[in-house]
Amino acid sequence: MGASNVTAAKPTKGGACYRGNDNASVPSTIDGSLTDFNQLGYISDAGLVNSNSPATSNVKAWGGDNVLSLQTDKPDTFKFTLLEVMDVNVIKTVYGDDNVTGDLSDGIKIEANAKELPERAYVFDMILRDGVAKRICIPRGQVQNIADITYADGSAVGYEITLLAIPDSNGNTHYEYIKAQA
Repeated sequence: MGASNVTAAKPTKGGACYRGNDNASVPSTIDGSLTDFNQLGYISDAGLVNSNSPATSNVKAWGGDNVLSLQTDKPDTFKFTLLEVMDVNVIKTVYGDDNVTGDLSDGIKIEANAKELPERAYVFDMILRDGVAKRICIPRGQVQNIADITYADGSAVGYEITLLAIPDSNGNTHYEYIKAQA
């Protein structure tokens, strides 16, 4: 116990957000390989926000006393804003792999439609105090929400995304690994 356990989180160099290719599996350790993943680059300075709070419904007895609390839901979501909006992998995350073709040098074509975005594996790598590494792995993440996209003179264009972490075959929505680096 003590102040040495208090920390902030910074992204790993060059960005901390990765999206898996088709059938990519998340690593089971902090040192696991990300060869089947594409780096999505920088996210905004708002960082990564994880909401993982249960929703409950209270049962009341006659007279108003709460006598039972029932968990009705426990969504596990991750919200972040992707800033590298000219990166094909970022655009595919927002619009779907099948709806984006080309590259920046030859031209990118985006087809916006109502097709459901596929589930993908996601990984977030960060550095805590004293160089301690932290990795969050989402085996089954699906884009649940994309905030309004603002194109303006005085601010960076970004895609604010909310991912819903869906339970894997073990019933877990995400995994976290923390390790001191040598």
